[in-house]
Amino acid sequence: MRMRVAIVTETWPPEINGVALTVQSLARGLAGLGHAVELVRPRQDGETDSGTTSADGYDQVILPGAALPRYPGLRFGLPAHRSLHRRWSERRPDVLYIATEGPLGLTALGAARRLGLPACTGFHTRFDDFARHYGLGWLTPIVFAYLRRFHNRASATLVPTTELADFLGANGFRNVRLLRRAVDTELFDPARRDEALRAEWGLSPDDLAVIHVGRIAPEKNLDLAVRAFRAIRERQPKARFVWVGEGPARAEIEKANPDFVFAGLRRGEELARHFASADLFLFPSLTETFGNVTLEAMASGVPTVAFDYGAAHDHLRNGVHGATVKFGDHEAFVRAAVHVAADPRMRRAMGAQARASVATLSPESVTHRFDMLLSSFPSKRKAEWRAA
Repeated sequence: MRMRVAIVTETWPPEINGVALTVQSLARGLAGLGHAVELVRPRQDGETDSGTTSADGYDQVILPGAALPRYPGLRFGLPAHRSLHRRWSERRPDVLYIATEGPLGLTALGAARRLGLPACTGFHTRFDDFARHYGLGWLTPIVFAYLRRFHNRASATLVPTTELADFLGANGFRNVRLLRRAVDTELFDPARRDEALRAEWGLSPDDLAVIHVGRIAPEKNLDLAVRAFRAIRERQPKARFVWVGEGPARAEIEKANPDFVFAGLRRGEELARHFASADLFLFPSLTETFGNVTLEAMASGVPTVAFDYGAAHDHLRNGVHGATVKFGDHEAFVRAAVHVAADPRMRRAMGAQARASVATLSPESVTHRFDMLLSSFPSKRKAEWRAA
């Protein structure tokens, strides 16, 4: 059944983060199923005008935004209650999906409630955890309480893992529903392994390439990645550590570790080529809501070492696809990294099994689940919409 769906997000490509890429995949998927999709987002750097444009089979409503403090390259949407109320009064959606909890998301939720529109939200980021890593730990309980109030005003909150669903349900979040994340296994493919790229990193075919992909920032616990690699390097002197991404901590890490390879931001096929050309992925973050890069590494056939939560908890089997260790146990993380790095035959077997295990997490399957969830929140005036 065809629906009019409004998606509200405060992050969108070319911004590179899991939320932006996930929401883009969902918007494209719904449009591909024939739904009328309206994307509401803030104006980005380089865009001079607000207004409505069309791209990828859906409309984009571009509203004023501002730079996110202490997070260069990202923006948030300014409050837009009056604009959204007027627009949705004239072009009433059947259902809303609000992906972010900033000012734009909050006013979108308020407009939906005033108009009697069903709205579900996505819990994509643990902003309460982020506060602690930017010297604002005292804000953690306040931020968490805000997130709970925000999401409980919606018809449902969609989350990517069973672990997060259980945690939120136990902490006062109502009507939490599971919507797993997808991974593009055509893009992220072991066949993209490139020996010429590895040679640029200073590696021969039998040498070890360790990789980290993600924002290079304080909340990512990157000192542990450095420590784990140094332990690996003691046993395998030819190993190289390749970093894909940018962020405020890059300069400091690069200065302290001149032997590391910093590849900068990579997108699409370039990112997939870097992933597939690695032999081991270290993911030491303790602040992920999910961690899309875990699935991307697995699809690329790269064994992964991560803490046992988020995507790793739901998808990464310890000793089969890599290693998962107890949340926060840094010593165990280093030991696991050294163990997996030491055995090439074991790494190859883990990579092959990791690849096979994510084969069913296609964007198409996740889109159909999303469609089903949205369809379960019917608008009171849906019949009026279709008659118009």
